Amino acid sequence: MVETVSAYIDGRRVLTSDTYDNIDPSTGQSLGQVVRSGADEVDRAVRAARAAQKSWRLTSPETRAKLLTRLADLIERDAESLALLESEDAGKPLGQARIDATVAARYFRFYGHAIDSYYGITIPLSPDLHAYTRREPYGVTGHIVAWNYPMQLFSRAVAAAIVTGNCSVVKPADETPRTAVAIAELAIEAGFPAGVLNVVPGIGAETGAALSAHDGVDHIGFVGSTQIGSVIAHAAAERIVPAVLELGGKSAQIVFPDADLETTATFVAKAILQNAGQTCSAGSRLLVHTSVHDQLVELVAQRFAAVSIGPGKADKDLGPLVSLKQQGRVKAFLTNLTKGEVLLGGSIPDDPSLAGGAYFSPTLVDGVDPQADIAQQEIFGPVLVCNTFDTEEEALALANGTEYALLGAIWTKDLSRAHRLAADIQAGQVYINTYGAGGGVELPFGGFKKSGYGREKGYEALDAFTETKTVIVKL
Repeated sequence: MVETVSAYIDGRRVLTSDTYDNIDPSTGQSLGQVVRSGADEVDRAVRAARAAQKSWRLTSPETRAKLLTRLADLIERDAESLALLESEDAGKPLGQARIDATVAARYFRFYGHAIDSYYGITIPLSPDLHAYTRREPYGVTGHIVAWNYPMQLFSRAVAAAIVTGNCSVVKPADETPRTAVAIAELAIEAGFPAGVLNVVPGIGAETGAALSAHDGVDHIGFVGSTQIGSVIAHAAAERIVPAVLELGGKSAQIVFPDADLETTATFVAKAILQNAGQTCSAGSRLLVHTSVHDQLVELVAQRFAAVSIGPGKADKDLGPLVSLKQQGRVKAFLTNLTKGEVLLGGSIPDDPSLAGGAYFSPTLVDGVDPQADIAQQEIFGPVLVCNTFDTEEEALALANGTEYALLGAIWTKDLSRAHRLAADIQAGQVYINTYGAGGGVELPFGGFKKSGYGREKGYEALDAFTETKTVIVKL
């Protein structure tokens, strides 16, 4: 019998009679039942976090650091089993899921070390005044995470929140609930007090809505679509609480004639095929100088054609999309294409062994209308669209020509040009002669425009989860 995925509240599993099916996107079959947390479970989790926070905020940074690094050790110990859960839930190749487990541990270890040197400041006003600042936790933080990188998104949000003295309630994505509950259980094994970390799986419109609207949540974080991000932002605004939103992307890779095309093609292919293109920071637009267009497109097409496709546990290059619903959404972009040439892919694979799964072939579309939906909207699939340019100004206009502004990349040997364009590209991160799809744990991450606001990752996340209190003393 497959065990029902429970909620995890105040250090213990919580089951309810209301559940839903957890579907394996590789096969279309159920992996078992998941608790459908409602307003009552969310309220219990928030109350547990509030109660635990009274003492957790008073624990020393040294104690919090030890617990976070201990949790990192346990995640590394259980990395293989966590990766298997992630591969089954999300459909991603097992090798990529193993990387996710490693990075999840790295977040807890990084913030466990960072808190040791996170200080306030003194402000020199006059000899008879002593002024200083304190960084204080908000209290209870709510986190609604997406299904594309469940372990990474969980860890990057929670680690920075709890290490600064907050207690957290996490709503994992409907499709990928299991690793969140597993890590919350590991936190208890590591020695965290009950209630510091709580997980409420369920349906977004129910559980996520209840969490974002709860009066006991002092700070809300969300990773997902721009449309739902707007709903979360409104809920936060209603209660006058801060929000960190990491939303959609339509990131451009700009390639100039002097670029190393072989290297560029490899990175371009990886940046859109990783996790089947289901990455907010995927390099989904290729903007290439006219003079090297044919050569680069051929190199990218060769790499697409060599991709192997299969179930997540088979550890091929490309796994399925997260659901048949997402598969249908990706297919619709190609069905509604009015301008552009599909050079490769554009359809569901016809391999009988993949029947029932949510697969989609690596797709390369050339010469699209820059204003068409396929060039403007986030597809969240293995679909790369290509346009050409002749001048820097034209390249910049194309790169900045969507409502998103999450990442950008510049491929050139001219470093003056690279720095010049890096300053003008509207994006939260800009890569030059490389592409990291979000980059390392240490790099602040977030977007401009409709890609969201606030920053996760790096040292800046510690600021995001604390408030500044200024104290002035008359001597």
